Amino acid sequence: MLEPGDIEEGLKAAAAIGDDRLQRQAQGYVVPEAFTHGTSEQRVRWLRQGLTTGDIRKCDTFAARQL
Repeated sequence: MLEPGDIEEGLKAAAAIGDDRLQRQAQGYVVPEAFTHGTSEQRVRWLRQGLTTGDIRKCDTFAARQL
């Protein structure tokens, strides 16, 4: 069960651990070719997609059209 604030905390965590943010913090610049888990924006988008639809099939990041 979700408690009040859980979704907001999840979205903040997803944004905080994107490859772009972690690289920028660690080395001062971003190398997209080295991404392993997606950008902060991508992680937030997919978490929202899952929360909104409740359908794990809608969260296929490999088959999704890239924006």
